[in-house]
Amino acid sequence: MSESSTSRLRLTVFWFRDLALSVVLAVVVILFLYQPVKVEGTSMMPALADQERIFINKFVYHWGLGKIERGDLVVFWFPGDTSKSYIKRVIGLPGDTIEVSKGSVFVNRAPLQEAYVPEEYRDYQSLGPVTVGPDQYYVLGDHRSSSNDSRVWGTLHRGFIYGKAVFIYWPLDKIGIAK
Repeated sequence: MSESSTSRLRLTVFWFRDLALSVVLAVVVILFLYQPVKVEGTSMMPALADQERIFINKFVYHWGLGKIERGDLVVFWFPGDTSKSYIKRVIGLPGDTIEVSKGSVFVNRAPLQEAYVPEEYRDYQSLGPVTVGPDQYYVLGDHRSSSNDSRVWGTLHRGFIYGKAVFIYWPLDKIGIAK
């Protein structure tokens, strides 16, 4: 075998090794850490619009590493049909009492400041009070008049939550941290 053939063979082996390592690394990242997701529907407008692409962190809430906090955008299996994923904002934590009065949300009798819900996306229904149980969360969409959320189907058990929305990557004009 000539020296140039050996060199090409060695280069090809290195290339395939690097490609295989890259694929394995990408699979690990997508399966266990970050996953790209397409937003479907208008329930989280204006924070997240229909057809936007986001990354969710699937690792942050596992093994007690991260705590679910009020305001987090969580991705979860819909309790009524676990073949569907939803994304909503956490409003109530375990032990909280949530009440909605003419569209204003109260947590433990204190009004919740919701700058992320523009006036045109509010609804003016009243509901509650509801006390959030252990390992449960009260979640709402930001587009209140267009959201199927805890007001309709109740609190969300922790076991259904599998990720946190962290980064919008498409469209390019909205690229940045998901809030």
